[in-house]
Formats: sequence, C-alpha cells, structure tokens
Amino acid sequence: MAPQAVPRPGRRLWIVFISGMLIGTVTAQTDTVTLDAQRAAFKQAYAAASQGGDSWRALAGNLSNYPLYPYLQAASLEHDIQLVDRPAVEAYLKQYPDLIPADDLRRNFLQELARRQDWSNFQAMYQPGLGDALTCDALQARLEGGATLDFDKDLATLWTEPTLPSACDPVLQAAHDQGLLTPARIWARIDLAVDTGKGGTISSLAPWLLDEDTQAAQRIALALSDPASAVRGATNWPDTARARQAATLALVRLARRQSDTADTAWQNLQNHFHFAPTQRDNILNALAVFHATDYDANAMARLIDLPPTAQTDTSREWRVRVALAEQDWKAVLAAIDAMPAAQQQNDEWLYFRARALSELGQTDQAQHAYAIAAAQSSYFGYLAADHQNASYSLCVLHPVVSAQGEQAVLAVPGMQRAFELFAVGMLKPARREWSLALANADAQTLRQAVNLADQRGWYDRAIFTFNNGQGLGYYTLRFPLASQDGVVQQAEEAGIDPAWAYGILRQESAWMSDAQSGADARGLMQLVPGTAAEVARRNGLPWNGGNSLYDPAVNIELGTRYLAQMAARFNGAPWLASAAYNAGAGRVNQWLDVRGTLPPDLFVATIPFKETREYVARVMYYSAIYDWRLHGTAAPISTRMTPIGQPYSRPNAQDPRKDISCAAPPEAAPARSASAPSIPAPATSSAPATDKAH
Repeated sequence: MAPQAVPRPGRRLWIVFISGMLIGTVTAQTDTVTLDAQRAAFKQAYAAASQGGDSWRALAGNLSNYPLYPYLQAASLEHDIQLVDRPAVEAYLKQYPDLIPADDLRRNFLQELARRQDWSNFQAMYQPGLGDALTCDALQARLEGGATLDFDKDLATLWTEPTLPSACDPVLQAAHDQGLLTPARIWARIDLAVDTGKGGTISSLAPWLLDEDTQAAQRIALALSDPASAVRGATNWPDTARARQAATLALVRLARRQSDTADTAWQNLQNHFHFAPTQRDNILNALAVFHATDYDANAMARLIDLPPTAQTDTSREWRVRVALAEQDWKAVLAAIDAMPAAQQQNDEWLYFRARALSELGQTDQAQHAYAIAAAQSSYFGYLAADHQNASYSLCVLHPVVSAQGEQAVLAVPGMQRAFELFAVGMLKPARREWSLALANADAQTLRQAVNLADQRGWYDRAIFTFNNGQGLGYYTLRFPLASQDGVVQQAEEAGIDPAWAYGILRQESAWMSDAQSGADARGLMQLVPGTAAEVARRNGLPWNGGNSLYDPAVNIELGTRYLAQMAARFNGAPWLASAAYNAGAGRVNQWLDVRGTLPPDLFVATIPFKETREYVARVMYYSAIYDWRLHGTAAPISTRMTPIGQPYSRPNAQDPRKDISCAAPPEAAPARSASAPSIPAPATSSAPATDKAH
C-alpha cells in the first residue's frame, strides 16, 4: 500500500485561496446576472413610469432594493404633475427627502401650484433656494395674502441678477407701485445689464424712469441691440453722461462688426461728445483691435499708436499677430517685447519669440528660446520641440488607488445611483448624482471615483475632474482610448489618422456622448442632424434620425466620414480640416484667399476667430497625445501641418516619431524623484493643456 500523502500547510492555504476565488467568481457572476436583469427591468419600468400612472409597479416587483427605484415613482408623479395633489407629493418627499428626484419633484410641483395660483399650498411647501422663478412666486404668494415688499429683505438679491424670469414681472411691478424702485436702484440695475450685454433688461426698466432718463436708458438699450442705428442717431443726442455711455457702447460694438463704419462714426462723434478718458481709450482700443482682425493696411500703426492707457493684453497680442501676418520678424520681436513680463511667458509668445530670433539669424538665442518653449506640454511647446528635434514634454502621472478606497466610494449611495444611472444610459441625472455625492470629497476620493468611472467607460468624469493642478498629469485617464466605440477602425475605413479623429472627438465633446450644442450639434463628434444625414447618404450608410447621433458607434462612423470629407477639400491637411470643422469651410477659404502663402504655424496664429485659433491648436495637441496613447510615441506636429497646397500623407511606420519625456525648463531644472515627476506649469496660451471647452 502506498503511503498516504500528507498535505503541506502551504498547499492547504493555496487550495483554500483558490476555492475562495472560485466561490467569489461564481458569486460575482451571479451578482452580474442579477444586476443586468435589474437594469433591464428598470428600463422597462422607467419607460412605463414616464407615461404616468401606476403601471410601472407591475414591472418593478424585484427592484425595491435597486439603487434607482426612487426614480420610478418620481417619473410617474412628474408626468402627472398637473393631476397630483399635495399629499401624494409630500409622501414621496418624506420617503426620499435627500434625493435629487425629490428636489426636482418639489420644484416642479411648486411651479404647478404657482400656475394654479394655489398660494396656500404653495406657501406650505415652499423652501428658499429653488431658483429665481420660485423666489418670485413665493413673493407673489405673499402679495396675494396682503403683504407688502421690503426691498432689502425681498428684492436686493434678485436685483443683482442681469435677467429675471417672467415670474418676477408681477413682483417687480408691485415693487414699483410701492415706490421701492427708485431711479438710483433702476440705474444700478441698468449698469449691471450693460456689463452683461442684456439690452432687454434695460428696455423693460426704461419706462419706470422719468422722461429724460427714459430716453437715456432707451439709447443704451439701442446701443446694445443695434449699434449702427445708435451711432447714426447719436449726432442728435445731448452731451450728457448717459448719452456718452450709450455712444461709447455703440462705437465699441460697431467696431467689432464693421470697423470702417465705426471709424467714420468716431470721426463724427469724438467732437460732439466730451468723452471721459476711459471711454476714449475703450473706443480707440476697439477700433485698433478690430481693424487688426481685418488685417487692414494701417492696423499695425493703429496698435502701436494706442496710448498706454488704451492698451490691453488683447491689443498687444494683436500687434504680434499683425506682424506675423506680414512676416515682419523685427516687428514680431518688438511687439512681444512691448508686452508685460507675465504675458511674454505665455507659451505662444515664447514660441514666436524663438521663431523670430531664428528667422533673424540669431541661432544661439533662438535655440535657447525654443528650449524654454519646448518644456511646455502644449501645441506651441511641441512646435518648439520640432524645431529642436527634441522629444515632447509630457509628465505622466497615474493616480494611486486601492481596492479599499474604491469599495468606500462604491458604498456611498449617491455614487451607487450615479454609476447605475450611467449604466442605464441616463447620463444627465448620472452627472448630477456624481456632483452631489462628491461635492465635498477630498482628492484621494476623487481619484478613486474617477478610476472607477474610467473602468466603466464613463470617460468624461476624468476630463472634468482632472482639469487643473496635479490632475493634469493623469493623461491616460484624461485622454481615454475607447476601443468599444470603434474610433480606430472607423477612422481607418474613412482613410484618416485615428489620432486626429480622437483629437477632434476629445475637443468637440470631452467624451460626453449626449452632448448637444446650441446649434443642435449632437454626440461625441458634434454632428448636426442635417449634415449627418447627408454624410450617411453620400457614404451609403444607414440613417435613423437625429437621436441616433447619441449612439457613440453611429456618431463615430458618420463623424469620421465627415472628417474625411472635410480633409479632402484641403489636400488632406488635418490642421486646415480642423479649422473648417469648427468655423466652416467657407470661412477657411476666405482666410486662405488673403493669407494662403503663410506657413501653417503663422496661418493658425492669424486666424481672426479666437475660438478657431484655440480649436486648431488644441486638436493638433490632442492628436499628438492620442498618437502617443496609441503607439507610445507621436508623429511630429509639424508633419501634420503640411504647407498650404501640399498634399498630406498619413504617418506610416517609416516616418520619424517623437519620444515622450518629462522635461523641465532650462532656467530651472530642480532635482526630482523619477517615481514622482513634476508637471510643467500649465500653459496660458490660446491652446492650453487644460480643458476649458466642457
């Protein structure tokens, strides 16, 4: 008989560990199956609840412990808001007092009570802090009860808002009838409306002033809404303080739209009014800047001749841009030298100082200046690195996370709701739950939460959370790769560089798949439905209507084809196609007609629209980051910015690539641990490394 084997202690522990893992795996699989079933059931129940009534309850039998269960009854009550009574609403509020759906239900029911003019129930349920409309409704409820208004107590805060909802109209009328809206208070509100460009507010206030003051306010409103008409009529205005204010506004606003017309008006009005020095400076500045954006023949002289008190950072930067458009490199250096020291440190001007020195043959100084600029992780930093044949600066950090920390985040009910809302496609409520749950979270908790979100494909959380300080170094989270959405495959099929497609997507939507612009551009790559339908038709792709653009796969398939279509109009050049994607191909062609001989970096710097300049710079920078994410190195930005008219070829395996390193500026290179690299100071250029667009 063979001797019986005696298990060794280590072997016994290993068996126990493996058994535990198997049990845990089975449990996790069971939980996943259960969770998937709950999500499917919730979607069905929520669709039913959104139609009102109680039919949703039959579909929610196994959801009582599901984190989103409270959203079901709230959806039903919201649908039936014109029918429900106060006890039904209060019962829900009592059951779920701290939840977002409860806040929404209270707000919407109060709006309904105000519509019904049921002021008794309104006052019983009202809570302060629910927005200006309900604040005014609450005041209206008091007025209906016979109360009077106290300006300091009831209206002072509302009075500082540039605009107010229509619900405030009867309250403001009552305040006027009580004599609370004195001329001084009305003018204070008009001045606030001027600062924010709210001409409608001024028009509504003007009738409450005396005759002459009414006319003065109406002139200011006209200056905001129709500056051309205002300057035509200004020759007949009296030379009063308020007329001068209106004339200044009109001239400044007209300069933006029609600089030549504004010039003529200024010649007619500068002797008609005794403008204050600050008003004269504002007018001269606007005329100089907007003649510069038109690249008029005397634009440079205007900018140089501006009095010191009339100069601003904007006028000083446009002095550089005009010099760049003329390729007058001595003037470029002079314009940069005329800037304050802090503005000169902007990475755009660091780069163009180096560029000017190089063009003037000052090679040693240029290389030193390029080295300073190349330490920045930005579009201009990378352009500078290309001039030096240097690697790209990118100081990559990875957030420290732990299983224990993640479990602590997942134990927060609000985070459970946020992640489940994301999982079932309710993205706006998901973001609200996220923001509320993490409102007072420390940095470590935020890192844990973002890491969990990234694992679930909720990529925009990193972009919005890590938008300053050390968080900028979390590049792998801030620039995610989402293979499930097919960016690489669709870009390849469209014949464009996947890194560029990623860069456009990142800039357009910051990975918010439900993004929608004021122009009705939708989804990850921000396509307008009409454009998307045409792209689908041209490429023989299915089209299921505008809402299909919120499906990432559909949006990316159509978006990459549209990018390819746009690139084809500009010899394939991604930088010009990016400009056209933002500003329209027509405008880009207009700029090419007048400055099409400029090198690409100068052309971008001289784009008249600040938004488009920043857009192109960010997309080129983001494309380099995504190239690194995809390949570990990046094609030089300069190879993406082919000269105007020259065909562009996508990077291939034989082309030179850029290594990535964490560089410090030449002036200050402090010793640091390799395990904890420092992050270069964020650029303050028109193309910063930070994310300001979402």
